[in-house]
Amino acid sequence: MKIEVKNLSKRYKDHEALKNVSFTLDEPKIYGLLGRNGAGKTTFMNILSGQILASGGEILIDGENPFDNQRLTESICLIKEGDNFKKDLKIKNVLKIYSYFYPKWDQELADELIKEYNLNVNAKVKALSKGMESALGIIVGLASKAPITIFDEPYIGLDAPSRKRFYEILLEEYQMEKRTIIFSTHLIDEVSLLFEEVLILSEGSLVLKEEAESIRDKACAVSGKKGEVEKFIQDKDVLDRKQFAGMMTAYIFGDGEEARASGLSVEGVPIQELMIALTSRKKGA
Repeated sequence: MKIEVKNLSKRYKDHEALKNVSFTLDEPKIYGLLGRNGAGKTTFMNILSGQILASGGEILIDGENPFDNQRLTESICLIKEGDNFKKDLKIKNVLKIYSYFYPKWDQELADELIKEYNLNVNAKVKALSKGMESALGIIVGLASKAPITIFDEPYIGLDAPSRKRFYEILLEEYQMEKRTIIFSTHLIDEVSLLFEEVLILSEGSLVLKEEAESIRDKACAVSGKKGEVEKFIQDKDVLDRKQFAGMMTAYIFGDGEEARASGLSVEGVPIQELMIALTSRKKGA
């Protein structure tokens, strides 16, 4: 499903959460939606899933607005970091309700994941630990098979092995049946290798939209003596620089081979470091 974001804005009283954001997601991929707290990520996901209206601009999914559009909302599953389900419902009732709502619901997968995360289907949501409630959200998101599946910090309370298993299952399911997966997280280093494309928001504006492989090719960390690094980066697009004891490391968009030819050390820039650098700058990239 094609997602077109056109001059999207959202204002809450005196706070502008999104500011004329525009981009297009043309094909099923695993997208990383990144940014600091308050960047506008959750607001964007709520508009995309048809839960709130924009103040200006629009989001179109296959040419239609998702707000109050049942055909589209049946194709979108948003799993938030909490409060996804009514507290008095039993797990088996939650799964039954969602199985009616999502036309492509995979009950066999849901049953497998219930066993994987060792959940009691007769337990009520209000009796679940934070990790168990997160596991239930993950199960619903994956089993929905929704063409647009959105995970917003979906694993609060899950331990590292459980999160790792989630990433493995998500990738397995994606490889079997491609869909648009939008993943918002602060644990970027854990999941960055899953991302096929990265979007970074900062203070309500889009500062980067780039294929992950391209980022790895274009962005690099150049290190060496301070004077040598400063000379090399004079005409470069510098994201950030760090100094210590006469040495300097600069994050740049540029050719790593040119830096190596100048006798400097070159390494890739982790996506988490790139996000921090971009969202620390006063101007977008």
